[in-house]
Amino acid sequence: MRIGVLFLAIVLLFGCTQSQKKEVKEETGLPQLKVSENQRYLMDEDGNPFFWLGDTGWLLFSKLNRDEAEQYLDNRVDKGFNVIQVMVVHHLQVSNVYGDSALVMGDVSKPAVTEGSTFEDSAAYDFWDHVDYVIDMAEKKGLYMALVPVWGTNVKAGGVSRQQADVYSKWLAERYGQKSNIIWLNGGDTKGSDSTATWNIMGQNYHELAPDHLCTFHPFGRMQSSLWFHDAEWLDFNMFQSGHRRYDQDDTEKAYGQDNYKYVRDDLAMTPLRPTIDGEPSYEGIPQGLHDPAEPFWNDADLRRYAYWSVFAGGFGFTYGNSAVMQMHRPIDETPAYGAREYWTEAIDMPGAGQMIHLKNLMLTKPFFERLPDQSLIAAGQGEKYDYQVATRGNNYAMVYTYNGREMQIAMGKIAGDRVTASWFNPRNGEQTAIGEFENNGTQSFDPPGEVEEGNDWVLILDSVE
Repeated sequence: MRIGVLFLAIVLLFGCTQSQKKEVKEETGLPQLKVSENQRYLMDEDGNPFFWLGDTGWLLFSKLNRDEAEQYLDNRVDKGFNVIQVMVVHHLQVSNVYGDSALVMGDVSKPAVTEGSTFEDSAAYDFWDHVDYVIDMAEKKGLYMALVPVWGTNVKAGGVSRQQADVYSKWLAERYGQKSNIIWLNGGDTKGSDSTATWNIMGQNYHELAPDHLCTFHPFGRMQSSLWFHDAEWLDFNMFQSGHRRYDQDDTEKAYGQDNYKYVRDDLAMTPLRPTIDGEPSYEGIPQGLHDPAEPFWNDADLRRYAYWSVFAGGFGFTYGNSAVMQMHRPIDETPAYGAREYWTEAIDMPGAGQMIHLKNLMLTKPFFERLPDQSLIAAGQGEKYDYQVATRGNNYAMVYTYNGREMQIAMGKIAGDRVTASWFNPRNGEQTAIGEFENNGTQSFDPPGEVEEGNDWVLILDSVE
C-alpha cells in the first residue's frame, strides 16, 4: 500500500514538474535560435530545423498603429512567414503614427523615453513603448523580429558617432536582451567599408550584452556581409542583398545581376563556414532597377526564382519583399517611393507573398541538416540566366529547380537506392504530382509540364525507394 501511495506521489510530482516546465517554457517565449552543428543552417534550442521565411516590413514601427500592426502580423503568420525584418530608426528625426519621436534632438544616444507605458495615457506611451508592444505581439504570434537598429545612411552621413553608436547599441541590447524573438541586423542597406569601426562596436555590444540573439549585417545592394565581417566575433551568419537590378543594369564589379545563387556559392566557400541568406532580393511590385517606374515591375515569378535559386544553392532560408509593404504605403502618403501602385493593405495579398510558404513546407518535408547543393545532378544543360537549373540533395532525396520549364538531363545514382520515385512539385500552388519509378543509374530526361516560358517553374523531386 505504501509503495502504491509513493508511486502515485512520484507520478503526481513528475506531472507537476513537467507542467511547470511547460509553463516556464511558454513564459519565456519563442525557442532560442542558433546555428546548426554543421554551420550551414539555423535550428532552435531543441535541435529542430528553422527555415527562415522573412518579410521586409521595414517601416512597421513608425507607420502602423497597434490595430494595423496586428492586421499585418496576422497576415504574415497565415502565409507562413516566421521572421519580420524591420527598421527601428529609419532616420534620426523619425516619429511614429502617434506622433512620438524616437530620439531626443535626433541623437541615437538619447532615446526619447517617458515614464510609464500606458496606451490610454498619450503622454506616457512613447515611441519605444509602441516598439515594445509590436515586438511582444509578434512573439505571441510566433514571429521573430529582425531589427535594424539604425539605417545605414544615417551613419554614413555622419549623423551617428562611434560614441553615440556605443551608447545606443548598449541601451538596445539591455532593453531587448531578454526578449526571445530578437535577431540583430547590423548595418542597413550600407557598405561595411563605410564606418566599419562603428558597425563593429554595435555588433560587439549585441554579441556581449544579448548573447542569446543571432546577429548579422544587412549590406548594400549586390553585396554581402562576408566582404567585411565574415571573421567578426559578433557575426553569426552571412546576409547578402541581391538587389533590384536586371542583368543589364548591374554595374558592380562582380556583375552577378539576377544570379543570386552566386552569392550563396561565394559565402559557402569561405572559411570558417557560416550560414548565408538572401536578405533582400528584388521586391514584388517594384520597378526593375528600382528607381524608374517606367521600367517593368518585378512579379511573383521573379520572387520564386530568387527563392528557389538561393535556397537550393545552400541558403538557410529566404526573405521575400513587396514594395508597398516594405514602406507601408497608405492613402495619406502623397508620394510613395519607387512608384508603388498598391496600398500595403492590398499588397500583403499579392501572389508572391502567398507562394513562399510552399518552398518552406517543401524544405521541411525532407531531412533538413543533411542537405547540400549538388550541381553534378545535372548531367548536361545546366544553363545560364533564366535557363539556369539548380540542384540540391540529401542522402535519400534530390531536387532540381527550373524557372522556365526547360527539359532536365539528370545524372542518376547521386542518392541512395537502386530505384527512385520521381514527381513534379509546383512552386505556384505547392501541389506534387507523381511521374513514376526509375532505375537509379545512367542519365534520365525529365520534361516539365507546359511550354518553355518564363515563370513556368517546376521542381523535380527524386526519392530513394526503400
